[in-house]
Amino acid sequence: MSSPTHSGLSRRTFLAAAAAAVTTASAASSFGPAAVASAQAAAATTPADPSKLSWLVFDHHVHSVYSHDAKYAMTTILDQAQRFGVDAIAFTEHSNLGHANVGGVFNAAREIEAARTARPDLLVFQGLEWYIPAAEHGTVLVAPGPRVTQVLRRFELDYDGKLNKWEKPRPGTSDAADWLQHAVDGIRWLGQQRKSGVVDDVLVLANHPSRLGIDSPGELRTWQDADPDVFLGFEGAPGAQASGLAANTTDRSQRGEYENSRSDYSFPGFPAEAYRAHGGFDWMTAVVGGMWDALLSEGRRWWITTNSDLHLKNFDNTRVGDFPTGTGWDSGATLANFNRAGRRPDPVSTATPQGGSDLWPGEFSRTHVGATARTHTAVLDAVRAGRMWVDHGHLVSGLSVTLRAADDTATTATLGGTLRVPRGTKVELVIDVEPTTQRNSAGILPRLAHLDVIRGEITGPVGDRDTMVAPKTRVVELRDVSDRSGSPFQIVIPVGTVDVDGYVRVRGSDGRVNGTGPRGAEVDPRAPQPHAPSQGNPWLDTWLYTNPIFVSVG
Repeated sequence: MSSPTHSGLSRRTFLAAAAAAVTTASAASSFGPAAVASAQAAAATTPADPSKLSWLVFDHHVHSVYSHDAKYAMTTILDQAQRFGVDAIAFTEHSNLGHANVGGVFNAAREIEAARTARPDLLVFQGLEWYIPAAEHGTVLVAPGPRVTQVLRRFELDYDGKLNKWEKPRPGTSDAADWLQHAVDGIRWLGQQRKSGVVDDVLVLANHPSRLGIDSPGELRTWQDADPDVFLGFEGAPGAQASGLAANTTDRSQRGEYENSRSDYSFPGFPAEAYRAHGGFDWMTAVVGGMWDALLSEGRRWWITTNSDLHLKNFDNTRVGDFPTGTGWDSGATLANFNRAGRRPDPVSTATPQGGSDLWPGEFSRTHVGATARTHTAVLDAVRAGRMWVDHGHLVSGLSVTLRAADDTATTATLGGTLRVPRGTKVELVIDVEPTTQRNSAGILPRLAHLDVIRGEITGPVGDRDTMVAPKTRVVELRDVSDRSGSPFQIVIPVGTVDVDGYVRVRGSDGRVNGTGPRGAEVDPRAPQPHAPSQGNPWLDTWLYTNPIFVSVG
C-alpha cells in the first residue's frame, strides 16, 4: 500500500520499518496453569508478515436512503468516507419489504456497481443489517459477484427476524428456542452459499450486542457454532457515538444510543451497567475478564470491530426528503411509504441543524484491517483472520502489534494469529505506534497516553453456555507513553515464559477518563467508564483496542 495516512507517512512504510526508540519492561512470568484448549484454538492459522500488509480503514455498517430510517444518498456518504480516509465501506441496509420486494436491494446494487467504477480506489460492499431472530441486529457482508443481490434477498425473506415476526421472545419460552434455530439455519445457509461457490465469500458480525440486553451469552456461542467461518464476532464499539453531542441530545443520551435498561426480553444475567457504553465501547468488550474474554478463553476466534452505523449525521442541515402525496401514500416519512417506494427520497437542505447521533464513516470510529491485497476478498479474509485493530477519534495514525519468541525473533505472530512455540519459551510483545500529527474534525490533536497489555489463558469449552467471566484474564502491563508524540516509536514488552496456551491483546486511550474495572483493581486498574449524564462528548474520551494474538505451546 502506498497511499498516505493523514499524517503523510504511508502505513506500509511505517509498519515495514522499526522505529529507532526501543523500551523494554518486565511483565508477569507465565500464562498460568495448564488447560485443555478448544478445537478452535488448535486450528491452524495462516501467518501474516505485518510489513507486507495493507492496513485499510473499513466501515462495515452504513445506511443510505435504501434504509427506512436513514437519509443520505450513497454518493454523499462515499464523498464523506473518502474525505475521512476510508478505504473500504459496506452499505448494510435494514431488512424491510421495501428492500426485499420493492426493488431496494437491486436498485442499491446498481448504485454500488456504478460507485465501484467511478471510485476504483474505494472498495464498496453490498451487505445487509440482519434482524437476527430472537435477538439484536447483525452485519451480513458479501464479496462482490453476479448473485449477491439474489442471495441477500433470499436470506432476508427466509431468515430475517423482522420480516418473519421472530423478534424479542421472552427468555426460556418455546419461541426463544424456535427462533434461535431460525438464526442458526440462516447462518448455516449463508455458509452453504460460500462453500458451494454461489458467492465468493460471506461473513456475519453481531451489531451493538448489549444495547437492549437481548443477545444472551448462549446465543453468541450458538451463532458461532453454527458456522465458525461465517459468524466471526461483534461490534466492540457501536456506532451512533455522537448521541451525547447532537441537536436532539437530552440528559438521558448516551454514546452509542445505549440508553436502555432491563426488559422482559433481556437476558436476566446482565447487570445494569451492561446497558451503557464504557469509554464508547460495548460492555461485553470493555470489561477485562468479561464476556469477550470468556469467549476468547474458550479458544474461540472471536473478533471485535467498530463502525459509524451512519443514519443521521449530528448537526446536519438536511432533513428527510418528501414522499409523494395522494392515494395510497401516508403523510410523512413512514415505514409504509418506504415500503411502497423502496427507498427514501433524497434529503432536503434546511437552515436548521437536525437531530442525529452519527458521525461520518471514518470521522470518528475506525476499524483497521491488515489485508494482503487491496481487494474485496482480501478485506474479508483479513476480518476472518482477526487482523484488525480499532480506534476512536483518530487516536493514533498507525499501529502494528506482533508477538515473538525472545530467543528467535523470526518466530512471530500478528493480530488474530497464533504463535506456536515449545513449552517454556520466553516471548515478548512488540508494539509499533505512529502518533497522529494532524487535528481531527473536532479540532483536537489526539495524543495516546498509555498502552495496556491484557493477557488471558485458554481454559477450554465451558459447561455453562451463559458463562460471562474469564477469571484468569487481567491487565498485566500499564505503560505510560504520554511523552511519545510526533515520531513513530516502538515498545518491546517481555511477556515471560509461556507454559500453557493463552492470548494477549492491547488497549490504549487518551488517558482522560478511566477508573477501576468492574472485576477489581487487581484485574483492571485503568478501565474505561460509563459517562455521566450530559458528559457524552465522544472526542474527550477515546480508546483503541486490538484483537488478540494467541499462543499455542507444544
